[in-house]
Amino acid sequence: MSYDGNLEVVGGAMIRNLKNMEPILMDYSVALSKVLMVDVDIVSRDFIRIAGTGIYENQLGQNITEEAFIYRKAIESKEMQVVSTPREHPLCENCPQKEDCEELFEMCAPIIFEGEVLGVIGLVCFTEAQRNHIVGNLDTYVDFIKHYSDLIAAKVHEFTKNQENLQVIEVLNEIVDKIEEGVLIVNRDSTAAAMNGIAKSILNVSESELSIKLTKLVKTNNRIFNRNEYLLDFNNKAFILAGNMFELNIGDFSKMFIFKDANRLKEEIFTLSSTKNSKGLDKIIGNSTQVMEVKRNAKAVAKLQSTVFIGGESGTGKELFAKALHEESNRSDKPFVAINCGAIPENLIESELFGYVGGAFSGAHPDGKVGKFELASKGTVFLDEIGDLPLYLQVKLLRVIENREVVRLGSNTTVKIDVRLITATNKDLQKMIEDGLFREDLYYRLHVIPLNLPPLRDRGYDIRVLANHFIERYSQVFCKKVNHIDEKFWNVMMTYDWPGNVRELKNTVEFIMSLLDSNGVIGCEHLPSRILHAKKNLHDFKFDTYDLELMERRMIMTALDEFGTNQKSKERVAKELGIGIATLYRKIKKYNISL
Repeated sequence: MSYDGNLEVVGGAMIRNLKNMEPILMDYSVALSKVLMVDVDIVSRDFIRIAGTGIYENQLGQNITEEAFIYRKAIESKEMQVVSTPREHPLCENCPQKEDCEELFEMCAPIIFEGEVLGVIGLVCFTEAQRNHIVGNLDTYVDFIKHYSDLIAAKVHEFTKNQENLQVIEVLNEIVDKIEEGVLIVNRDSTAAAMNGIAKSILNVSESELSIKLTKLVKTNNRIFNRNEYLLDFNNKAFILAGNMFELNIGDFSKMFIFKDANRLKEEIFTLSSTKNSKGLDKIIGNSTQVMEVKRNAKAVAKLQSTVFIGGESGTGKELFAKALHEESNRSDKPFVAINCGAIPENLIESELFGYVGGAFSGAHPDGKVGKFELASKGTVFLDEIGDLPLYLQVKLLRVIENREVVRLGSNTTVKIDVRLITATNKDLQKMIEDGLFREDLYYRLHVIPLNLPPLRDRGYDIRVLANHFIERYSQVFCKKVNHIDEKFWNVMMTYDWPGNVRELKNTVEFIMSLLDSNGVIGCEHLPSRILHAKKNLHDFKFDTYDLELMERRMIMTALDEFGTNQKSKERVAKELGIGIATLYRKIKKYNISL
């Protein structure tokens, strides 16, 4: 990446930086004055006194153009000037303060950097003792003041480089804050120089933590669409990011990294690819009788305003169903606002749901905040993990449902709302009611229309359908081609219990696709060990009446894989399946099962 802007610092910019260095140059003046026991004066090229000791200390910021005859000569000639008798020197002939001049000796050296005069440093004697001291060691002091002017020039260069970096950061911030991706500027020493707001959010860092070293920013072999995958260690945390690295080479800045959270990007890709040709409940993948029944029920109630309760194990797709219900409803063009009640700290959840007014609590924004219920006006609120809602908030939620109004934290004013409520949980709310952890009256207000999502292990051939869907999507995400899927792979996949349900299946496919090499063949060796070595129970299989023969073939293949294919093993298989050995041979032939 090249940068075409003009950030070269020359002439005037250097002078301005010399003025801005007043505190540093004052320290230099005082130190030099103490060493040489004379007064020190530092003046910019435009004759503004920047630093000084003795009588000059009270004259900082003054323009000395009318009296700086010797300084002007040093600037024009770019050479050291030594004046042993200032009043009699030809340069001072026209000085308006000639008669009142108290200076007995003056020496000045131009401060030069890359051929450009930035200013002048002068040594001034006001007593005979000072003058004699300098004159008696003139050669030594001439060399000393030359080196000191070089030191100041080097310090100005360093200061200017820092200013240049700040200018670059300012320019880059103007740009990167308009980019809807994380942007990280990396120094040559691999520290973070700057980030935009999105990058800080992804990496969870504050402005004060930007100097932390990036201990690892490694490119992997995976590509996610047109981005490379990177592993980043930052602030003692590991991040998987998808982005592109650009060379900067501006000042101390080495690289610019533009990125997204890899998992978030994958979700965006899934959302885009899933919604391209489908909407609402059509996005729900699966043809099993259980899923089809839930979809029919959901379709029937989608356009109603009644509260819907979605039950099901973790990972069964409760939020996906909630979104589908919203898209099928008359509120589909209004907001869908999802809140995970278990993911928000208890002391913040009330303000998240109902909002607050300015000054409601310590740390509250002075302008207050609109709650999720108000944000979802005319739309849908989805409260996931409703079983994690604290008891005191259950009372307030009940009041919101009954009165259709909210009261912001710290306020006495009610705000009318018009939202449809969908809730979900994987907990047994009936048991929680018995244990005094959930209000019974709230339960019945939420449980108006219940939809129960079946676990994946009960959905038969949907396992294969969903896995194929995720394989297709992750082949796009990782830019990998699948040429063949081994049948034994499917055998293991379809006999595993999937305690994490669809979420576990999706994560498993992501793991498999990340390991897939260029031959594009998916086999059992790609499966995580927990799945590959899971104990199978042949009597726990669930049947789908729409595809009984396929399930039967699957069971026979699983049993043969479990017990073997020799004669004794086949007898064991027939016994486990509850059929005769002749029936087993017939079915092996019928289903074309290779041994």
